[in-house]
Amino acid sequence: MNTPRTTLYRDKQNAKLMGVCSGIADYTGVDALWIRLAFIALVFSTGVALPAYFLAGILLSKKPPHLYSDHEENKYWQRVRQSPQRTAREIRSKMKDIDRRLAEVETFYVSSNPRLNAEIERLR
Repeated sequence: MNTPRTTLYRDKQNAKLMGVCSGIADYTGVDALWIRLAFIALVFSTGVALPAYFLAGILLSKKPPHLYSDHEENKYWQRVRQSPQRTAREIRSKMKDIDRRLAEVETFYVSSNPRLNAEIERLR
């Protein structure tokens, strides 16, 4: 699952310094403010956070500008990164619902159109 949409990037469009916190926020789906506040708390509590931030800023690639077509696609990929199994279950459930609704439409048209019903039966 290492596609461009599941990779951690620096988000320079919403960046304050190097875009690491906004990249983490984009990756996890958590608001960037909370990530930045957690980072500030880590800076004051440990001495490791600041060098780790600059190291991440150097090592992480910039987020491609047209990675997602819209906000909904971004949210979808955040859900995939958080829980692929849950996302697959949700998609499976939506597809079953669509299949059920399509079967209802088919039943309606076949039952109200005897000529179509006879043609379908002839094909079976």
